[in-house]
Amino acid sequence: MHKHHSALGVATTLRPAEPVTCLRPHAAERAAGFFLSKFPGKTLYAVKANPSPELIRTLWGAGVTHYDVASIAEVRLVRRLLPEATLCFMHPVKAPEAIAEAYHRHGVRTFSLDSHEELQKIVKATGAATDLTLCVRLRVSNAHAKLSLGAKFGVSQEDAPSLLLAARQAADALGLCFHVGSQTMSPAAYADAMAMVRAAIVAAGVTVDVVDVGGGFPSIYPGMDPAPMEAFFATIHRQFEALPISYSAELWAEPGRALCAEYASVVVRVERRKRDVLYINDGAYGSLFDAAHIGWRFPVRLLRETESRAKPLEFQLYGPTCDDLDHMKGPFMLPADIQPGDYIEIGMLGAYGSAMRTEFNGFGLGHGETVVVEDEPMASVYIDREDDVALPANVVALR
Repeated sequence: MHKHHSALGVATTLRPAEPVTCLRPHAAERAAGFFLSKFPGKTLYAVKANPSPELIRTLWGAGVTHYDVASIAEVRLVRRLLPEATLCFMHPVKAPEAIAEAYHRHGVRTFSLDSHEELQKIVKATGAATDLTLCVRLRVSNAHAKLSLGAKFGVSQEDAPSLLLAARQAADALGLCFHVGSQTMSPAAYADAMAMVRAAIVAAGVTVDVVDVGGGFPSIYPGMDPAPMEAFFATIHRQFEALPISYSAELWAEPGRALCAEYASVVVRVERRKRDVLYINDGAYGSLFDAAHIGWRFPVRLLRETESRAKPLEFQLYGPTCDDLDHMKGPFMLPADIQPGDYIEIGMLGAYGSAMRTEFNGFGLGHGETVVVEDEPMASVYIDREDDVALPANVVALR
């Protein structure tokens, strides 16, 4: 894999005809180090956010030893890459064959569930194993999240006590888990969810060994400035310490976006301009699924050796396919003099950018070139403006 000093260097040196993915391993290492040193519990990387082998190895090298896997394919992938990693199968609805393979062939001992049916499935597929950690997923509010993930999974507050009691009988260690939604902007989301955890424990009268606060930890995007990460950690720790659980109970988290958003960006070329619309060579069926389908606004910047002095304008983007749905409404702020042949860096695509790529319409075959760059990501929740890190003008720091 080639290395370049910066995304600008990629554009000016390579002049690529296809999109180029820029990887920043140092950003992923910094994010992992932040969580491992400051989160008051165990950090599990949520593989679904970005399953690239390079990133998984980078996080392992940075000290992340536990992985939240959501499919048997993810189980196989991480086990092949990291034979000594601890894998937790945290999808609440799994095929019996997937459970059996995960347990018997890959050493998975932690499973999540949100129903009595899933509990019985796990018990049967593992041969009534006595070494299971079973995490009951509780349905909680996603009101503080930019992307709700609360409708599909989770046992209700009313039904939780009976499921906790049943899981306690089958589990060596019993856990409660939840998900407050993706890109959660306020620590209050975790405080509210922990209050529901407390109510469920009290109603069931069970001993809980694990409390898993899931994911939802935010990154920075245009128009989204979340509270500092330390505020989330402090709220979670305070609420955890107040729960009616044993002294030896463990606190877990499953960051996905927060560990990998700053890891990657993509350099694209403008193929056509039509007033305030730019046609680029990546889009909804490539790295920009979220920009098209849920209106996510990613940071953008024009890559020119001589910086443009033109005023910024609001642009929409169209991707390369023949589909009208290949449309990123934005708005994306770029200089008014942008023209065909110019290159744009689209940042913060380490989370879900590579994971959602397709090869629809023939675009994306081979996914273009991937390079490692040494410059900083376009936004960061881990770089303090008072730190010694030299920030380029384009980098937005949270604090």
